[in-house]
Amino acid sequence: MSKKKVYFKTFGCRTNQFDTQVMISKLESFELTQDEKEADTIIVNSCTVTNGADSSVRGYINAVHRKNPKAKVILAGCGSHSKGESLFANDKVFGVMGHSEKEKIDSILQKEDRFYQIGDLEHIDSTIVEQFVGKSRAFIKIQEGCDFECSYCIIPSVRGQARSQREETVLAQISKLANNGFGEFILTGTNVGSYGKDQNSSIAELLKKISQIRGVRRIRIGSLEPVQMSDAFRELLHEPWMARHLHVALQHTSDNMLKVMNRRNSYKSDKKLLEELCDAGYAIGTDFIVGHPGEDESSWQEAIKRVEKLPLTHIHAFTYSKRDGTSSASMKDIVRGDIAKPRHKELTALIAEKNYRFRKEHTKGLEVLVEKGIDGEYSGLDQYFNRIKISSNEDISSNWVTLDDVNVGEKTNRGTYL
Repeated sequence: MSKKKVYFKTFGCRTNQFDTQVMISKLESFELTQDEKEADTIIVNSCTVTNGADSSVRGYINAVHRKNPKAKVILAGCGSHSKGESLFANDKVFGVMGHSEKEKIDSILQKEDRFYQIGDLEHIDSTIVEQFVGKSRAFIKIQEGCDFECSYCIIPSVRGQARSQREETVLAQISKLANNGFGEFILTGTNVGSYGKDQNSSIAELLKKISQIRGVRRIRIGSLEPVQMSDAFRELLHEPWMARHLHVALQHTSDNMLKVMNRRNSYKSDKKLLEELCDAGYAIGTDFIVGHPGEDESSWQEAIKRVEKLPLTHIHAFTYSKRDGTSSASMKDIVRGDIAKPRHKELTALIAEKNYRFRKEHTKGLEVLVEKGIDGEYSGLDQYFNRIKISSNEDISSNWVTLDDVNVGEKTNRGTYL
């Protein structure tokens, strides 16, 4: 008798991507499929960071009911805690499972009756993932939850308070994947820089131990808060296994807006930190929320002038989207969309120009982990987190290559591997 087929649809962040891999690794009585049309069950690993994220999840679920009406739809992820109850009550999903339940996925999928199994927000996984389906790099979740109370963010209420994965589990996880051929590891979590605060350790101590595992070639860190970049962490900046890109979550550069957002950083200290990282040879990315309530014209002009002075090379810019249940959602001084969108465009164009200049200055010694290609065309990310398209007559999928002469285009680099 053939096994029933399961399809995973993952929304949102790298943490969700790791959670999906955990669930895949626990499938024993079912078969994984990459074709949602043939799936008997569809697991929706949802994101709920904004109202728009909720809408995307609902839209996908509605589309599934039209395209594959026989499939059971199960809601997992952050949305299970914020919207799971209403979706379940309205018969939009067959079942709802919270974060703490994902390691029980095989038994959950065998349920014949509808279920609402939300679990708790204190769980930490113990699963060791041996493969990452369809990936050349491995995402490693090292912690869960967040203790920050940023005014715009609902994540602490759907992921819980900050708690660290056991060190031995993280190291065993990476050792297993390194033995299976993975060389690049991306450390991820809800608030990565808080790792170790509950275990008398730190992100710096963990990085040093990971670097000693045979087969580990490059370590990337998903995102760090400026206040979490300690002296001990900065001492590691010149280690050869550190990817030469750091994502530092600023969120804004106007001190007034940082106060409104209930952030813990300030422009003066952020500028000093980013200049230190730049001097150490790093590309630097950040998150930035445009159009948050209270961002008047003077705040925006101050912010954009400050961004011009910062050595940023990458940006994940958001136009503010209301998230019900947060303090920002009830704030006055709303910024209209026709004002926020041009600001977003101005910001992203500025960083794109900064990135172009950075790539023009870094064209040699680019170490690229190549992803899958077709017809001799490949691509991958270098140590600076810049994508390079590569032409090669060899099959270089999943290989490491060093490029010493690349053509720098407006949006991406191109090289040849002979």
